[in-house]
Amino acid sequence: MVFLGCPYFKEGQEFIVEGHNQLPEKFWAWADIQKDVLLAMYGGNFPWVTQKGTNITCCTDGLMPVIFKVEKIE
Repeated sequence: MVFLGCPYFKEGQEFIVEGHNQLPEKFWAWADIQKDVLLAMYGGNFPWVTQKGTNITCCTDGLMPVIFKVEKIE
């Protein structure tokens, strides 16, 4: 993950989501990355990503964007 001063996340921080209604407390970026997490959870893949079950996504904060790597855990 890349951090440019976002106060909500620390580099290397991990979140595990086990259900579509579960999200970590104060996870403001969830609205932006939820679709990518759900896609991985339910077996979908983007054709331009070579590693299946993985995607790179980000929050939409233009001043302090955070990049997330989404990986499906079997």
